[in-house]
Amino acid sequence: MKEYKMRRGETLDERIPDMEATVEEYFGPITGTTEYKGSDLFVVEEPDNPVFERIVAGAVSYSGKKDRLGVEFEETDPSELGPDELSAAGDAVDAKNDFLLEATGRDAKSRRDSMKREVEDDAPDY
Repeated sequence: MKEYKMRRGETLDERIPDMEATVEEYFGPITGTTEYKGSDLFVVEEPDNPVFERIVAGAVSYSGKKDRLGVEFEETDPSELGPDELSAAGDAVDAKNDFLLEATGRDAKSRRDSMKREVEDDAPDY
């Protein structure tokens, strides 16, 4: 599970007021929920795009801190995809990036840079 922060001064509720509808719009019907760090996240067991096997997404709440977006994209191994499914791979990448951009306000480069800084902050000083 990956967690994403919002841009400074923004909250997840402001960016996506209806998480359930947004997840369904991007990935398909929600089939249930799962608990992660005390928060219920939405599960899409049969996503619209055949490249995805399962998607878990939702708001992860922390007391005293802003909510974060928690997501887990389970994808089919590219070597197992047929020709029709390979053509859907580009759409899958677009859907994932568009969803993360709408939710966080950060593009792929900004999200990578943020993740790198977080890992560097966790590294022990010798």
